[in-house]
Amino acid sequence: MYQPSCVEICAGAGGQAIGLEKAGFEAEALVEIEAPCRETLKLNRPHWNVLDGLQSDVKLFSGAPYKGVDLLAGGVPCPPFSKAGLQLGENDERDLFPEALRLVDEIRPKAVMLENVRGFLDAVFEDYRLSLKKQLKKLGYVADWRLLNASDYGVSQLRPRVVIVAIRKDLATDFEWPQPLGVNPAPVGALLKDLMAENGWKGARRWADGADDIAPTIVGGSKKHGGPDLGPTRAKKAWATLGVDGMGIANEAPDRDFVGMPRLTCRMVARIQGFPDDWQFFGKKTPAYRQIGNAFPAPVAEAVANQIYSAISSKKIISSVG
Repeated sequence: MYQPSCVEICAGAGGQAIGLEKAGFEAEALVEIEAPCRETLKLNRPHWNVLDGLQSDVKLFSGAPYKGVDLLAGGVPCPPFSKAGLQLGENDERDLFPEALRLVDEIRPKAVMLENVRGFLDAVFEDYRLSLKKQLKKLGYVADWRLLNASDYGVSQLRPRVVIVAIRKDLATDFEWPQPLGVNPAPVGALLKDLMAENGWKGARRWADGADDIAPTIVGGSKKHGGPDLGPTRAKKAWATLGVDGMGIANEAPDRDFVGMPRLTCRMVARIQGFPDDWQFFGKKTPAYRQIGNAFPAPVAEAVANQIYSAISSKKIISSVG
């Protein structure tokens, strides 16, 4: 059976990698500069080739040894395109799209899949987007992008994200964007009731009944951000309507006689982000939460990767028959 391979850059804590794995892609290499994230990847998938040393830095990573891999994927840093990051675009030293293009040239994969924030589609970046598409075209790819809402693919939060897909020109006609599932994801209460009740909290059922909507978009913050919490004031107010105290992250679920609004634990936030319950996060609460909050939800990555798999494998079958 045909099993396509992939290289992932800016792999983080593995949200996208899980989705790629579920879609049938075999990881040849994962590149991630943050040490806690690398340890998380190794902890959960010891057989993955998580690169250390200089090769863990995308700017120093050489794609030459991986030439011919089927898919180059990654969640390039979002601050250059987010309002919180001042939207400096190409003038932001954290902009890694140029490195992604370099790796496309070095690896020449059948397909490319890159994720970023909604701000990438803002009018101020129109020239940047057109330049990116033009450069990919010169390399032999047809590129497109879509704003995908995680809630359309079973994730219990809206979490809009831009996904950029570039398919090699001879395969491009076989790619179609994934369709929404057409069903509403579980509200926060139903999703987390068992975790809220794991220490016997008597108010868990009542809380779950009141938390009857999906979550606001989870945010991970940065190293400059203080301790872990659920985002800016507007997000905290939205969490309060779900009966959640967004001022911080709890070490464990409420105890039996807890009174008031509970805080989420890292495990609860990870479930909202689409991580499987057995996925472990390396480090203490603050670095663990940042890994979780900055992740690309696996179900969305899987949905897009399934369509990429279909496009590149159908051509392979046709060509082998012909």
